[in-house]
Amino acid sequence: MKILIAYYSRTGVTKKLADFIAKKIGAEMEEIKDTVNRAGVLGYMLAGRDGMKRRLTKLESPKLNPADFDLVIIGTPIWSWNMSAPIRTYLEEYKNQFKQAAFFCTMGGSGHETAFKEMGEIIGKKPVAILSLKTKEAVAGDFNRADEFCAEIIKI
Repeated sequence: MKILIAYYSRTGVTKKLADFIAKKIGAEMEEIKDTVNRAGVLGYMLAGRDGMKRRLTKLESPKLNPADFDLVIIGTPIWSWNMSAPIRTYLEEYKNQFKQAAFFCTMGGSGHETAFKEMGEIIGKKPVAILSLKTKEAVAGDFNRADEFCAEIIKI
């Protein structure tokens, strides 16, 4: 099975989890790149606002087409209890090109239920697997639940 991990990471935490999953299951990776500068305190505040208001953003053109993959695993940080604006935009732009999807997120607190529900609604598909990981777990390299997620993916 040909697998793509498409993820956005403002601080590097979601990237760390994406890297772990990719190595574990042998997936290709696509970092979704936002054209908006979201660095620093101002970037953090703008990210939260855009997440809360469910805004779209302008992305750099991805290099890989999700339609070329059997499964696309989509990773996002949680911003104000919602998916990030770059991932919302990516899903909206490519929503008809996912054969199967799985979702993962990193978060400081909560919001994964809402994010995963909306992600599935946008692409019109139920995810084959989901994973939410607290930021502190990812930073510490505590990927026990990510191992379980990878095992689910491998069974598909």
